[in-house]
Amino acid sequence: MSSTSPRSSTVTLAASASRAAAILSRPVSINGLTVPNRIAMAPMTRMFSPGGIPGENVVSYYARRAAAGVGLIVTEGTYVGHESAGQSDSVPRFHGEEQLAGWAKVADAVHAAGGTIVPQLWHIGMVRKTGEPPFTDAPAVGPSGLRLDGTPGTGKEMTQQDLDDVIAAFAKAAADAERIGFDGVELHGAHGYLIDQFLWKGTNQRTDAYGGDLVARTKFAAEIAAAVRDSVSPDFPVIFRYSQWKQEAYDAKLAETPEELEALLTPLAAAGVDAFHASTRRYWLPEFDGSDLNLAGWTKKVTGKPTLTVGSVGLDGEFLRAFAGEGSPVRSIDDLLDRLEAEEFDMVAIGRALLQDPEWAAKVLEGRVDELTSYDAASLKTLS
Repeated sequence: MSSTSPRSSTVTLAASASRAAAILSRPVSINGLTVPNRIAMAPMTRMFSPGGIPGENVVSYYARRAAAGVGLIVTEGTYVGHESAGQSDSVPRFHGEEQLAGWAKVADAVHAAGGTIVPQLWHIGMVRKTGEPPFTDAPAVGPSGLRLDGTPGTGKEMTQQDLDDVIAAFAKAAADAERIGFDGVELHGAHGYLIDQFLWKGTNQRTDAYGGDLVARTKFAAEIAAAVRDSVSPDFPVIFRYSQWKQEAYDAKLAETPEELEALLTPLAAAGVDAFHASTRRYWLPEFDGSDLNLAGWTKKVTGKPTLTVGSVGLDGEFLRAFAGEGSPVRSIDDLLDRLEAEEFDMVAIGRALLQDPEWAAKVLEGRVDELTSYDAASLKTLS
């Protein structure tokens, strides 16, 4: 017979919910921006912007989550103004008069709802999806013209002019973001896209100053960060999202040791990055042997910058096991809260769980975790 009574389980659940609300509701600062709580919305590509223009559906999508308590919204990836930046005509762009007017409405609506918001600026590089015709005839570009599997792609190796043009496109997008009312920007340097293709030795085989050892491979990313920093106000936050893993190489590593991670990130911090968004598939996994710190934890340790952690947070059995209601408990919320209290990282980014349940943040911040909607991938296409 179990020694745990229904009453004691209820008390434990209530205590854990209260602790979660207290810890996650604390404000945090990123450069000149004060975010009202520790919950961020992770960027998720949705392809609901025909012609690259975010419409009223996109406005309401983000505003709804801001109104429900998300402290910082990181938008879906948005293509910068370079001819090879993207492929899908349904992915929003962060250039062009109509596109930026749409994004200005998004920022205004999020602010009216009490939230803060940054666009994720994106160039996909050599990543191209089969079966999806591009909206542009421009060739794919990358550091060495290689796909993520190391084979030659149908694009080309970037020239110095290509590099300069892409750097300028990121800087222009950042300046536009500040001009139309966003609270900062996030540079997408993760998951095997263009910036990450330069960082990773598997796709960067260049023999010029942009290739070579780990520090040399940071040159392109650092130049983008520096150009973005110069294009915006000194207190305008610049966030850099990166990952070890790639879409087609989950075991890939940019850095095998803490020392290599420090060598990788130091040039980016020096170039003007204010915070790092460390993307992992499971936030609780240790990044290196001999320490329980995850990637965000190690990032904060070696750079001293604020960090966001992400990776299966909020999914059934992995984040809210005490509140799942059914199935075997796998991961306790207390682990995440312990790490936040220990200042291993500063914010928690929620992805699919917020897509499923727009009220996720409000329910957690108000201690109403028993009302959370379980994640159901099959239903996501109907959500808004």
